[in-house]
Amino acid sequence: MAEKVTGPKSYFPSIEKKYGKPIDFWMKELKKVKGKAHMEQLAFLKETHEMGHGHANAVVHVYRAENPQ
Repeated sequence: MAEKVTGPKSYFPSIEKKYGKPIDFWMKELKKVKGKAHMEQLAFLKETHEMGHGHANAVVHVYRAENPQ
């Protein structure tokens, strides 16, 4: 039986569905602003890609956890 996904990654299926791009795309986009603070990375996704706050926050949170600054 598959383990239930919780936390920020639980948003990933709806992010992929809503924005039509795989999570790998969003992780690559964040590499463009990798040296920026969390809120600046969040603003980048919201302003550049019109991503909602909750979805952007989930992506940034996972990106930062997997790519320490």
